[in-house]
Amino acid sequence: MPNPKILIVDDEPFNVDYLEQELEDLAYIIISANNGQDALDKVHSEIPDLILLDIMMPVMDGFEVLTQLKTNPSTRDIPVIVISANNELKSVVKGIQLGADDYLPKPFEPTLLHARISSSLEKKRLHDLQQLYLKGLERELDIAREIQLGFLPSELPTADGWEIAVYFKAAREVAGDFYDAFLLPDGNLIFLIGDVCGKGVGAALFMTLFRSLIRATATTGTFSNQNEIDTLTPSRRLEHVISFTNKYVSETHAEASMFATLFIGLLNLYDGTLSYINCGNESPLLLRKGCVVTALQPTGPVIGIIPEAKFSVKEICLEKNDLILAFTDGIPDVLNVDNRSFGNERLLNLVNGSDSNPATLLNNIQENLHQFIGSANQFDDITLMAIKRSA
Repeated sequence: MPNPKILIVDDEPFNVDYLEQELEDLAYIIISANNGQDALDKVHSEIPDLILLDIMMPVMDGFEVLTQLKTNPSTRDIPVIVISANNELKSVVKGIQLGADDYLPKPFEPTLLHARISSSLEKKRLHDLQQLYLKGLERELDIAREIQLGFLPSELPTADGWEIAVYFKAAREVAGDFYDAFLLPDGNLIFLIGDVCGKGVGAALFMTLFRSLIRATATTGTFSNQNEIDTLTPSRRLEHVISFTNKYVSETHAEASMFATLFIGLLNLYDGTLSYINCGNESPLLLRKGCVVTALQPTGPVIGIIPEAKFSVKEICLEKNDLILAFTDGIPDVLNVDNRSFGNERLLNLVNGSDSNPATLLNNIQENLHQFIGSANQFDDITLMAIKRSA
């Protein structure tokens, strides 16, 4: 810490002069204040590295100065050493309770003063380095979040007679949840929603891998013959996409033991046929006339663990005004302040009887989740996707 700045706060000029003399050979920048209010003004204008604070002063005493310093986020980390003639234990305890880092009686021993100042400045230096490091980490996470968002679709595809909406909220700076929706060259729609195990940066990195592999495998011939992929039936195309992604991750990244739950659907936008694979994900709900008529149960294991895993494809047909609601486990597993989970039953009760469009439905779910969570921390990512056949 080059030339640390020390603020001396004392209403007695003699005491200020004495402290300045004790410190003049130690390369400190010394500033002073003669009362509590003057001290607070100097703190905000000069930003000292350490404060030597008297307690008994006019205008504002040292206890009030401590209270204001330690309740202000911009000044609470400045170390304060109380130097006071009031040596009663009660006064010492009060000063420490209010946030003072140390307490020296008057008259003080110079060697002890130097040692306490040196110790407090070293702690301040280490704290500043820690804050600088944390700010660097925050910036890196901000960059990671921006990059990760680039792996999610910037806009959803549009198609006559269909409505699509998504709600996504990460629990941390980066997420393990992901979703995608895109049109194939033949005009059909692929949509998916997934959740990588774990939290934080590791899950976020694998989220980008899963999502990229699935889109690349579904839309190009990079991992197969293009002519062959174009002639595959919806069921065979889904099997190819999921089997390739699963095999690649489980073999290439076996040591990481990272897997994802996933629901993927291939929707024929002309006749409403939905082919899907559910890889251990929460079961999407099919709403017909506003009521839940079925849940699309898992048809295979999670992806990324078993190289030769088999995945079954199921089919249903969406009628006019049918709606598919897909979601990750961040919905039923979310906890409130009483440590109670939102649960699937609460979600079913919420969506049953709802005959609204996808955007309105997701907004209603989101508002109810927010009310349920209250002041509790969101510990898992939340992702919802709704697709409705409107014509």
